[in-house]
Amino acid sequence: MYLWQGAAPREAACLGFWFNFGTFAAGTYWLYISIHIFGAAPIWLALFIMAALVAIMGLYHAALGYAVARWLPKDGMLRWLVGMPAAWLLIEWWRGWFLSGFSWLSLGYSQTDTGLAHLAPVIGVYGLSAILLVSAGALVALTQSRKRALPLVVLIAPWLAAVALSHIEWTREAGKPVTVAVIQGAIPQDLKWQESNRDTTLQLYRKLTRQTLGAALIVWPEAAAPDYDYNLTDYLRGIYSEAHAHGSSLVLGVLHASVEDDAPMKFYNSVLAMSDSVNWYSKNHLVPFSEFFPVPGFIRSWLRLKNLPSEDFTRGGGDQPPLPAAGLKLAMTICYEDAYGSSQRKVLREADTLVNVTNDAWFGHSTARHQHFQIARMRAIEAERYMVRAANDGISAVIGPHGEVVDRAPEFKQSVLRATIVPRMGLPPYVFVGNWLVVIAATLGFGIAARRRNL
Repeated sequence: MYLWQGAAPREAACLGFWFNFGTFAAGTYWLYISIHIFGAAPIWLALFIMAALVAIMGLYHAALGYAVARWLPKDGMLRWLVGMPAAWLLIEWWRGWFLSGFSWLSLGYSQTDTGLAHLAPVIGVYGLSAILLVSAGALVALTQSRKRALPLVVLIAPWLAAVALSHIEWTREAGKPVTVAVIQGAIPQDLKWQESNRDTTLQLYRKLTRQTLGAALIVWPEAAAPDYDYNLTDYLRGIYSEAHAHGSSLVLGVLHASVEDDAPMKFYNSVLAMSDSVNWYSKNHLVPFSEFFPVPGFIRSWLRLKNLPSEDFTRGGGDQPPLPAAGLKLAMTICYEDAYGSSQRKVLREADTLVNVTNDAWFGHSTARHQHFQIARMRAIEAERYMVRAANDGISAVIGPHGEVVDRAPEFKQSVLRATIVPRMGLPPYVFVGNWLVVIAATLGFGIAARRRNL
């Protein structure tokens, strides 16, 4: 924001591009691990995909820089405290959903361990981003203007608001404590799908599950069983019989195959809940170039020729009810679906607990697992509910309704995590309103600032 002062549109666009290019090159370097090391793509292809992603992210900020220089006042409080923060927030929100979206590294996630996190149930992660952006604008104003009172108020006010809201409980306990157990198989990604390891992996999950029998809810990670459900019928029936005999309900990451009439078989990345009834949740927000391939037919043929992943999963429905298990109503997410907080607003009208199953082994020992865990904690804060998080490798944990880590498993080790949670009901303001209040305010703010420039 400071560097944009006095910059012409072309220069501002260039500054914006390189700022975001550097941010995402540093913040998503681990894509190389998943694409080349585990995805078996050639080095040139992995580097090309990474460069393309960070360049696209750079273009977002190039557009932002151009807009700031072209349409906002050249200086003044309206520019620093309204126009620039509003424009930046709109870009951050836009990239979070446009063309399936990539909301990674949103600014608000940086506040999971600060006092501003108390505002997340009210304004969500984008509201926290807005506060940070307005605060950054206030710092610029302090360097550019002799009028210091308003910038100082803007810097201090959010922290006072957070203190005032820190004692408010937006949700309420809605049942007795429930014991949960998380199974972490810690299967290395380069071994997970080898046919020779299939039975060993299944035996491991059976053994670890037997250690937890008696817990009300037992959760496996994403695609924990390395096969499709139609090949696992007897295995799953046996696991369920043992669990049911001990009063345990199961929530298992299982790949699901479905045939409808004479249509081709469809494949889903799913979660199977086996309690008093059997229910499925299938992943809705699929990962481009991993779970589906938005490419022309000739490129798909080339991927097959090179023995690279090329087949699509099918999206689950966008309006799936909570999964019933262990007397709870579970709002499910699979993998990075938990990065899209507003998509869970509807299910939270009924759900009393969050569950995320994932497999961050795709990213090795990189920082990706910590970034993803921070996102999960933000979802728990926004919804003010417990989250049970099962990761094959990464960070398995139980997160409290204020983002606190109740307990977590040791990383990269086969383990069983036991904890107790309490179901909670109620709608915090953010769950009720979503991102629209913040987005509309940002749109109006940018419009007012731009109009002032043109008067």
